[in-house]
Amino acid sequence: MQATTLIEMMVTRWSDPAARPLFKGSLIDDEGCCCAQGDVLRVCGWDDERLRSVEQYTADREVAAALGISVTHAVLLRQVNDRADGCPQDVLAHPERILGDQASRVLAFWKYLDGMTAGQWEAARDAAWDAATAAARGGDAAWAAAGDAAGAAARAAARDAAWDAAKAAAKAAIWATLEIQGASCLKSFFFLPLFGIADPSELASEMP
Repeated sequence: MQATTLIEMMVTRWSDPAARPLFKGSLIDDEGCCCAQGDVLRVCGWDDERLRSVEQYTADREVAAALGISVTHAVLLRQVNDRADGCPQDVLAHPERILGDQASRVLAFWKYLDGMTAGQWEAARDAAWDAATAAARGGDAAWAAAGDAAGAAARAAARDAAWDAAKAAAKAAIWATLEIQGASCLKSFFFLPLFGIADPSELASEMP
């Protein structure tokens, strides 16, 4: 099944309050009720035993591959589902409701991160370490510019995605995400250039 078709199917499915995933905190419960990620994998043919045995780290990546989205986007799906008032369909159909008006560029950046090589992550890590003091100041500015709700959602998703990268580079990626969200309030960017992106506008060609 094509990713776009699967996304449309899941959005329609979850938009019905009677069919929306009710389970939270795990892929599946003892009675076979699934969360959003579990529901995606079940539609893809996973049985209950497989859903119960898979590590969350792997599930995030399998969901991302099935839906054609980034790993961090898949983590955001899990996080929103686990909220008391979560609407997982918004993560796929209306990400701007969660990530703010720069959602398309944020999602493009997350996709870009998935495609980075080990060497690119190492370069970003080295750059982040070399500018640790300035990075701390830049992080404060990025957080303030991103806004509370959208910034918190993006920061949590990026943190929990646990990219296969050095810790310093992963932290820089979180702050770069916040810089994208708050770009209109920033005069310059510190973290994005660590990933070879001088300005969020350069992500336009990667936007979904």
